[in-house]
Amino acid sequence: MSADALTAPKARMRSLGARLREADPGWIGLKSAVRAAIVMPSVFAFAHQVIGNPQTSLFAAFGSFAVLVFADFGGDRRARLFAYLVLAATGAAFISLATLCSRNPWLAAGSMAVVAFGVLFSGVINGYFAAGATAAILLYVLPVTASASASVIPARLEGWALAAGVGICAQLLLWPPRPRSGLGPPIARACRLLADVTESGGSVAEASQAIGALRDQFFATPYRPTGPTDAAQAVTFLVDELDWFKTRLLAPTPALEVAPLCRSENAEVIAAMAAVLRTSAARFEGSRERPDLVRLDAAREAVASRIPEQLPELPDQGADALLEALEPSFRLRGAAYSAHQIATNALAATGESPPRAAPTLHAVGRLAIEHANVRSQLFRDSIRGAAALAIGVFVAQETGVQNGFWVVLGTLSVLRSNALSTGATVLSALAGTAVGIVAGAVLVVAIGTDTAVLWGVLPVAVLLAAYAPRVVSFAAGQAGFTLLLLILFNVIQPVGWKVGIVRVQDVAIGFGISLAVGVAFWPRGAAALVRNSVAAAYVSGVDFVDAAVERIVDRTRVSASQRAARAAEASAHRLDDAFRHYLAERSAKRMPLGDVGTLVSGAGHLRRTALSLTGLGLHGDGVPAADDDGARLTRDAEAIRRWYGSLANALVEGEAPPDPGEPDATERRRLAERVGHAAAGGDADAIWRALMLLWATEHLDNLAYLERRLVPPATMAVEGRRRWRQRAPAAA
Repeated sequence: MSADALTAPKARMRSLGARLREADPGWIGLKSAVRAAIVMPSVFAFAHQVIGNPQTSLFAAFGSFAVLVFADFGGDRRARLFAYLVLAATGAAFISLATLCSRNPWLAAGSMAVVAFGVLFSGVINGYFAAGATAAILLYVLPVTASASASVIPARLEGWALAAGVGICAQLLLWPPRPRSGLGPPIARACRLLADVTESGGSVAEASQAIGALRDQFFATPYRPTGPTDAAQAVTFLVDELDWFKTRLLAPTPALEVAPLCRSENAEVIAAMAAVLRTSAARFEGSRERPDLVRLDAAREAVASRIPEQLPELPDQGADALLEALEPSFRLRGAAYSAHQIATNALAATGESPPRAAPTLHAVGRLAIEHANVRSQLFRDSIRGAAALAIGVFVAQETGVQNGFWVVLGTLSVLRSNALSTGATVLSALAGTAVGIVAGAVLVVAIGTDTAVLWGVLPVAVLLAAYAPRVVSFAAGQAGFTLLLLILFNVIQPVGWKVGIVRVQDVAIGFGISLAVGVAFWPRGAAALVRNSVAAAYVSGVDFVDAAVERIVDRTRVSASQRAARAAEASAHRLDDAFRHYLAERSAKRMPLGDVGTLVSGAGHLRRTALSLTGLGLHGDGVPAADDDGARLTRDAEAIRRWYGSLANALVEGEAPPDPGEPDATERRRLAERVGHAAAGGDADAIWRALMLLWATEHLDNLAYLERRLVPPATMAVEGRRRWRQRAPAAA
């Protein structure tokens, strides 16, 4: 035998191992699957052999799978324990209610719709509700489709209590360390490179390349459709915040020489930012040191307080020289604010953010109102899921299929955010189910009615069902789950391979329901919603900018600024939700994700600019309404508002985006002259008013520069929509 023949299998094994390590960093998925393979068969064996009640056995088995596989909560141990206890209490309530509703098809379907919508929409509260949604729905689907009288409730609750109790202990005690985000290493690298650039000792090109690679990896990462946990959400914010920090740090010129004005204060801001960035990077590498945010905030505020004191000391060298002296302070204040956000999110992403109060009823109600409309992808998915599951329950009850919950599970497993994605998933699910049935049939025929052997292969089946969807594919997960069900039901009641055929019939009904609902409810998916959500975010963001400028000019307009801030925040939440769903869709994208990401990031830039302007307006006494420069600033803000409004309209209507504007350099020089005159007079209030006008103009100029960056991806979005519309009639 040749040496190549001997080494080929070893090479293939190494290649397989490398692929598995890439798909499952730290073997977190494998540990979770092994945990399920140990605990679920043990709980099921105790319920089946010792307790001996079929209802208890069934709910112990599926309840264990729900806790160990479907509900995987992140965070510290206390937060995870609380989340699992809430799931346990919710499961008990759902099992009792579903059993009471199970004997009437209309009542069963109606209650399923209400429960499904409530569970799916509760993801708006926080990531734990989203992460436990599938497990909670399973705990309602199983009893509502298995029609029974109220007398079986104690036995069902006994099985669920056994599953929840043992499952929670296993989740907390068996391999308890939680996985770190796969984005951690590239985030750490980007933070370190930006820290080097901040101190003028690093490569700008290398830092930009690192941030670009981070964004590419972020866009390629799948997300839960219902939303992230707090740590994952912080990682998401970090990706955008690092790009924003780079923009603030390097524009309009890459150099950060410390000008004579506030030399020591600016140097301290630079040192504090670099230290915060390096500490944030170290946290993603295992360090528990906390960034020194007190030092950073004090350094930033020291710049603001020292400028009016030092301006009168500068020699009068003209407007251009004054602008050059002020520019580093302006840029560093904005960058310091961004560095603070980076550090705060780094703390949250690594699990050591300061403890926060639980969401108040007012906050939850505000979030619900934000998403309670058809512009919210979460609302659409909740409606779609509730309709599909309710129809599945009704069909299962009315047709009297042997295992009705398989119909509903089939509906839930393939439902996606558009008809095309649902159809593609149906094919994958059918293929995976067929493979599982063939493999299971061969196994069951070979084993026969030997239950001892079936018990022996049950842990292997659980391992495959839990691990395959994580590291292989959705179809592989369906195959593993089908194999598990074949073995499980043959342990309970040996009927051979025929149970597999029943599963095919039942899940095919569920797949058909899912496809029909996908066609009936918003069949175009998240692409159109992302475009409309981007447009809405630009409108609300530029309204916030306009309101912030008005607050600088008129300090009494606080309530208008606050309303605009809330509207912009709500639009940002809906855009983030829609963009996540767009990334998770399996259908082909109409435009490069980088262009979509640029448009989404642009909306974030608008909102951050408005927040910075709001902070700027807190200093001094404002600008008198009769001030000509204040009126001119208001007109400039209105021009920015018109441009971004036109961009939003172009995205919605499929029209060409407007031509970008050009900042007026003479306006900045004229305002710099006003600052110089105020400094010569020595009036601190006049200096602050002039500085606010100048810095507000700088903010608006930055938005004008952003226009040039947004026109190319907006053009691509419009052209992509036009091409899709032209192909759609031909395809139809």
